[in-house]
Amino acid sequence: MKNLTYKIIKSILTITLVFTFTNCSKENDTHLDTIHNPLENPENGPAAGNPDGDSPIPVEASLEDVTNPDIVIGDGTPESCTCEAVVNAVAQGGKIVFDCGPDPHTIVMDETAKVFNNANPDVIIDGGGLITLSGNGNTRILYMNTCDPDQVWTTEHCQNQDHPRLTVQNITFADGNSTSETEYDGGGAIWVRGGRFKVVNSRFFNNVCQSTGPDVGGGAIRVFSQYNDQPVYIVNTTFGGDDGYGNVGSNGGALSSIGVSWTVINSFFSHNSAIGNGGNPAISGTPGGGSGGAIYNDGNTMTLTILGTRIEENEVNAFGSSIFFVSNDHSGNIIIDNSTIQNNIGGSWYPVYPSISMHSDTPIAVTNSVIE
Repeated sequence: MKNLTYKIIKSILTITLVFTFTNCSKENDTHLDTIHNPLENPENGPAAGNPDGDSPIPVEASLEDVTNPDIVIGDGTPESCTCEAVVNAVAQGGKIVFDCGPDPHTIVMDETAKVFNNANPDVIIDGGGLITLSGNGNTRILYMNTCDPDQVWTTEHCQNQDHPRLTVQNITFADGNSTSETEYDGGGAIWVRGGRFKVVNSRFFNNVCQSTGPDVGGGAIRVFSQYNDQPVYIVNTTFGGDDGYGNVGSNGGALSSIGVSWTVINSFFSHNSAIGNGGNPAISGTPGGGSGGAIYNDGNTMTLTILGTRIEENEVNAFGSSIFFVSNDHSGNIIIDNSTIQNNIGGSWYPVYPSISMHSDTPIAVTNSVIE
């Protein structure tokens, strides 16, 4: 907890965001070469994505079209863009955009925005490159769970249904905090179970979850049970990106999941930390955790695909300073192409590549990449 407190204080002291604040008590093989990224050269904080990443992007992983939105949050003024408006919009679902004026704007989320499973099969939140949703160091920002009766069960197989399909794009999530959550822990900024989920052109700064525990994690994002085991797409997105911006959790400083595949494209992970202690299962006398500085994958049959991505200067206390990948039945695999993984700090159990903890017999295909 001391380390977590230090990280939060350090972040507050090192970052001054020049934003206004408002408070509230079909997968196929077709590829795109590039997509427009309004956070490529932002006014504040690290850019979204790896500037050197040039891996092709599947159409399914690309931006969703919000030309004709269902909901517009705001009337052109910062004051009209409130937490209450965000919560209500997410509850209704559909294509959600913001009209908060021409300048970057931060909406302080004193209440978690929650997806209702029976509202709209698609929930697309597009910040237009100007919006930051901030948990203000107290609140998880966004939540979707197809198996939570409070959000309405819509099928008899909640753990494997194709909706809702949640997309966040062209937006920043900052200062989310899920440490007070007990039933659905982890996921400082975003927690997802079921349906489909993807992130495009986005940034995650200084989000935190519980600081100890053998299986809890996802300083920024935690995900379970994607429809038909299809992957979560993370595209042109930054987690941390510089000193003072990193995300923190017991495991998976940026990403954490159980039984989920990920496809990470042209993204950037740095200065994220897994600060638990004792691993999983926890060593006797320890609280457990401390694995996966950037990414924590646990489960059985799953694939972690890293394309056009940089993972560097992430840190752990236990295992996998860049990646922790454990397929319990040895059926999972890792694919790394056109990527750089280097200068990650701490940990042990690196049977094949530096900073990647995995079983020695886990299939790992590495091409056109640097891992050191």
